[in-house]
Amino acid sequence: MKQKLFIIAILVALAGCTQETQNQLGRALNNWTGTNGILEVYAGEKLVRRFIKIDKLSTAGGTGNEEHRPYRYGYGYLDKNLNDIVDADEKKKIYFEFSDYSTSYVFFESPK
Repeated sequence: MKQKLFIIAILVALAGCTQETQNQLGRALNNWTGTNGILEVYAGEKLVRRFIKIDKLSTAGGTGNEEHRPYRYGYGYLDKNLNDIVDADEKKKIYFEFSDYSTSYVFFESPK
């Protein structure tokens, strides 16, 4: 009986959350469980960079305020030869960032 009441309480609490709060909870769960993201950066129609094995992308926050900055960042492996594999010369996880306004990109979870 206690388990049922606990589950009902959680469902009621989630129903009262705003959409943004629900999104944040979903991202937190996704970050906790882990992902295998891929970021592809395009110049026109040409793929020019690929980062693989990304845990998450984050939106930069302003220092001392709640406003978001116009770029995103993350950590992953630069796939230099675009073969979807971390090769011997690509073993170091690197930091990257890109503009939300001027960068054509696609971020998705690896189907592998």
